[in-house]
Amino acid sequence: MAVALRYVWPLLLCSPCLLIQIPEELMEPPVITEQSPRRLVVFPTDDISLKCEASGKPEVQFRWTWDGVHFKPEEELGVTVHQAAHSGSFTLTGNNSNFAQRFQGTYRCFASNRLGTAMSHEIRLVAEGAPKWPKETVKPVEVEEGEPVVLPCHPPLSAEPPRIYWMNSKILHIKQDERVTMGQNGNLYFANVLTTDNHSDYICHAHFLGARTIIQKEPIDLRVKATNSMIDRKPRLLFPTNSSSHLVALQGQPLVLECIAEGFPTPTIKWLRPSGPMPADRVTYQNYNKTLQLVNVGEEDDGEYRCLAENPLGTARHAYYVTVEAAPYWLHKPQSQLYGPGETARLDCQVQGRPQPEVTWRINGIPLKELSEDQKYWINPENALILSNVQPSDTMVTQCEARNRHGLLLANAYIYVVQLPTKILTPDNQTYLAVEGSTAYLLCKAFGAPVPSIQWLDEEGATVLQDERFFPYANGTLGIRDLQANDTARYFCQAANDQNNVTIVANLQVKDATQIMQGPRSAIEKKGSRVTFTCQASFDPSLKHSITWRRDGRDLQELGDSDKYFIEDGRLVIHSLDYSDQGNYSCVASTKLDVVESRAQLLVVGSPGPVPQLELSDHHLLKQSQVRLSWSPAEDHNAPIEKYDVEFEDKEMEPEKWYSLGKVPGNQTSTTLKLSPYIHYTFRVTAINKYGPGEPSPASETVVTPEAAPEKNPVDVRGEGNETNNMVITWKPLKWMDWNAPQVQYRVQWRPQGARGAAWQEQILSEPFLVVTNTSTFVPYEIKVQAVNSQGKGPEPHVTVGYSGEDFPQASPQLDGVEILNSSAVLVKWWPVDPAQVNGHLRGYNVTYWWEGSQRKHSKRHVHRGHVVVPANTTSAILSGLRPYSSYHLEVQAFNGRGAGPASEITFSTPEGVPGHPEALHLECQSDTSLLLHWQPPLSHNGVLTGYILSYHPLDEGGKEQLSFDLRDPELRMHNLTNLDPHLRYRFQLQATTKKGPGEAIVREGGTMALSGVPDFGNISATAGENYSIVSWVPREGRCNFGFHIRFKALGGEGKGGPWGGWRGAGGCLVLLLTPPPPCTEEKVDYLPSQYVSYNQSSYTQWDLQPDTDYEIHLLKEKMLLHQMAVKTNGTGRVRLPPAGFTTEGWFIGFVSAIILLLLILLILCFIKRSKGGKYSVKDKEDTQVDSEARPMKDETFGEYSDNEEKAFGSSQPSLNGDIKPLGSDDSLADYGGSVDVQFNEDGSFIGQYSGKKEKEAAGGNDSSGATSPINPTVTLE
Repeated sequence: MAVALRYVWPLLLCSPCLLIQIPEELMEPPVITEQSPRRLVVFPTDDISLKCEASGKPEVQFRWTWDGVHFKPEEELGVTVHQAAHSGSFTLTGNNSNFAQRFQGTYRCFASNRLGTAMSHEIRLVAEGAPKWPKETVKPVEVEEGEPVVLPCHPPLSAEPPRIYWMNSKILHIKQDERVTMGQNGNLYFANVLTTDNHSDYICHAHFLGARTIIQKEPIDLRVKATNSMIDRKPRLLFPTNSSSHLVALQGQPLVLECIAEGFPTPTIKWLRPSGPMPADRVTYQNYNKTLQLVNVGEEDDGEYRCLAENPLGTARHAYYVTVEAAPYWLHKPQSQLYGPGETARLDCQVQGRPQPEVTWRINGIPLKELSEDQKYWINPENALILSNVQPSDTMVTQCEARNRHGLLLANAYIYVVQLPTKILTPDNQTYLAVEGSTAYLLCKAFGAPVPSIQWLDEEGATVLQDERFFPYANGTLGIRDLQANDTARYFCQAANDQNNVTIVANLQVKDATQIMQGPRSAIEKKGSRVTFTCQASFDPSLKHSITWRRDGRDLQELGDSDKYFIEDGRLVIHSLDYSDQGNYSCVASTKLDVVESRAQLLVVGSPGPVPQLELSDHHLLKQSQVRLSWSPAEDHNAPIEKYDVEFEDKEMEPEKWYSLGKVPGNQTSTTLKLSPYIHYTFRVTAINKYGPGEPSPASETVVTPEAAPEKNPVDVRGEGNETNNMVITWKPLKWMDWNAPQVQYRVQWRPQGARGAAWQEQILSEPFLVVTNTSTFVPYEIKVQAVNSQGKGPEPHVTVGYSGEDFPQASPQLDGVEILNSSAVLVKWWPVDPAQVNGHLRGYNVTYWWEGSQRKHSKRHVHRGHVVVPANTTSAILSGLRPYSSYHLEVQAFNGRGAGPASEITFSTPEGVPGHPEALHLECQSDTSLLLHWQPPLSHNGVLTGYILSYHPLDEGGKEQLSFDLRDPELRMHNLTNLDPHLRYRFQLQATTKKGPGEAIVREGGTMALSGVPDFGNISATAGENYSIVSWVPREGRCNFGFHIRFKALGGEGKGGPWGGWRGAGGCLVLLLTPPPPCTEEKVDYLPSQYVSYNQSSYTQWDLQPDTDYEIHLLKEKMLLHQMAVKTNGTGRVRLPPAGFTTEGWFIGFVSAIILLLLILLILCFIKRSKGGKYSVKDKEDTQVDSEARPMKDETFGEYSDNEEKAFGSSQPSLNGDIKPLGSDDSLADYGGSVDVQFNEDGSFIGQYSGKKEKEAAGGNDSSGATSPINPTVTLE
């Protein structure tokens, strides 16, 4: 016994059995190591070998039983026993069908030595001969088109069912679909037959895998009788034929249910489970939904399954009632064990199954009931075998066997009684490395009899099992799950039995776990693009680490394509993606302790590949202008093919031009094409998915359809005259695809309408038009155009009515009056014109109107013409958008295809309306509590102005009541508001009024001078030329306007004042400062005369500067310096100005200004008078498509107009102190040229400039134009 301690006796735990390795010097009970499968099916020429191998010491002896009877293979002829050690196998040689069948039966092997007997499971040997189809006479199957049919297969019976294939004599598979399908029994079912199913070579092939043989049935001739009327039928089940059936499914095995139905139209199959939901993760539908397959059947799959066959005429159904049973399976399998003397041995044998299996025990292969009763062992209610107080003589091999009708289970387990001291086989002081979060296994393999107990202790001697993360194995191993950094420590394993105890140390070091912080993400990319995968990982700093990339499990570096992949810093870039690049890409972060992998799938998508091959069949159908086209499916490139586009080309008539014949669903690969006569067809097919069409297939062979008479006649036949005495017959010629022959002509017939019995006049033409001359004006004709070719005429053409040429209408519509709807819209009515006087087709009415003038005094006449086209069936029109308080002239004309007739005329006036909004509203800062508001009247008075309504309220205090002033003077242009809060911002609203009430308001916001604060010149700058300088600034938004002075000072030089002391009006000022000129002097002055400028002016130009001179510029307000800057003029030196002559005298400047003003007035009057002489033409409107409702249109000949007599007249702006009153009158220049900005020269002469605005003010301030103009730019204050 002491010798045995020197050997390794490891006790290894494996699931679910316990494997004991016994030292060589000790005996070993027999253990079956290899045996033949439970069922062995053999065919002629197969090698038949029954295997039984076992280990054990002493050497094992073998014996066999055959159908329960002792069998000695070594004594049988033709049987060879293997002579190898530990083997009891034997082989049947010279196998043929009779020889093998003689040895059929159930075999069992027993392996024995001194310690006991092990037993194999039952081995059933089944011998089959070569499969053959029985001789039979197969009669033709005749059936009418549309009826169902079943072609039987009935292959020979076999222990291993064959695979069935239906093919034709060309070894091509019979195409199956929803209509034609093969059942699980091998029969071929037709839900309804078509004439295309008519074939004489339906052959059933059976492939026997075990026999490695394929046999075929005699061909079946299916004859389909064509019928002109296929009768619709509701579904009927061909399989199964009854209404319900019961099935037994085995747990863990697949369940296959099938329903095949006939009917017309072809029924569809649907599956239901009334007893509960379908297990979607385990159910698949195959064979066009006719087969339901449920994998890994469980007890929960018990119940009813129902199939429904449906078409528009009804439903057929079948109910499957499924019962789930199970072959025996282990709950607790008996395990071999070592025991010490005096221990109690227990072998558990717990099994489950449906029905419940029967459990029996054997000892050394002998059933327990055949052994003499022994008080040492007994079977408890849980089927456990128990032996008490075992001794070495009780060593044995036991067998637990469980059996029900679905199978049998067998387990051998030995009880080995031996006495040995404890020995720990694991090396002492071993170090284990693991990472956080993982599970560590500390080994402590111990051996002894009795089996030693093992416990694990920490450094303080306490058990470690108090922590639920620590768990022991029966073989002594300690597992620690969810490792933490503080688990790093020394652990002690202590093993002991009744003879001794032994301890070893295990060292555990816990490292940081490798983590992928950001892994690659799955991507779907188009072909030719680029994809980037990223991978970021963290590692334990003490461990060597690496990041690698794999594709489908292979390192990318192994592919050797350096141009394709770019790998750097955890980044993988794949360039120029192709379909071959798709797959699973993974980032692998690894150390010697752990490996972390993150996977991503790459799909490369794109348009489909080309259809590889086309095939034309059924050429005999060409006489019926049909042919069948088939093709091989195209690659879908990861996007399902939605459809196939079938195109054709005629290389004779139009080469390189492809026409579509139609689309075919993506799940079909053939179609019967309906063709046209006499076309040289070459076909191609293109697959299409959501990414677009793929490359077209190669062109097919060319087929030519026979000639035929035309099947179509020309369309769009018309008869219209282009002169009063002719009729032009036109039509849309046939496309060459409709000729049905090499050439086509047109037979044209015509006669007067209503001339019954009159002969048709006709001509045959090749061109698509005919001119019939010498006709009366607007006479109807019956017209027919028929296609003709060498094979005959087309179908009888439809009769079309055409008309000879039209003439101008002779009558004008009679007006029924004008009804005033409101101040800007009227309703015009007239009586229909007599059709006899139209001289053609009445196309409609032209309603023309124009504004003659306002009812106000001194109104100016401006011509504006509006135009409305009214359909022929309408005798009224609403004219909208009219100017209130105005006179209009109206004309109504009937028109046909020739043109418009005479006009009816009437004049009407529109009533007064509310005015438009005032044109401008400006705020002037007067003081900290007052504001001066000034405005311009509205452009559109729409009546007689009666005054203005001015209202305002503070913005910051919404609760205060709004104040209003009713200003009764329509000529008023300004109003001064006082007693305003200096700290509030106000909203001002101004409305003009007529007797109809107030019009639209103009709104401005602002406050007093106190609210604006210190004047601010944003972005101020100065530029200079030779004798001028431009000062420009950006007014701050929301600041009220104010005036200030600009003064130029020459530095280190001479200056000369003007004849009025240098005072010069600022161009575009809101307020002009007119002061008496100082006396002229020739003495030197440092400052040029200061100029008064408004803040909103944005810029100022100073003239009469000396070239090449530095100037200092001061901006002053009430002696306060606002801003200071410097500028230098261009040029080469100062120029002495000549002495002033009479041209600088004020009287001369005023005289010249007056002459210029008179000339401008005369030019404007001439232009206005000339613009009134335009004429109106409706020529461009005569051929206009007439709408169902009247549509107002503007005649572009006259353009838009503006009511300039009602525009606000321009005048010079009042001064900031309000001393100067408004200038001008209703006849001011503002009526003709828009607002006028008025300036005065130093001598007081008028040098006004016209801004030329119409109905809107010029947008924003204007940039300085002082570089090109002797006056300052015009500025509009807002």
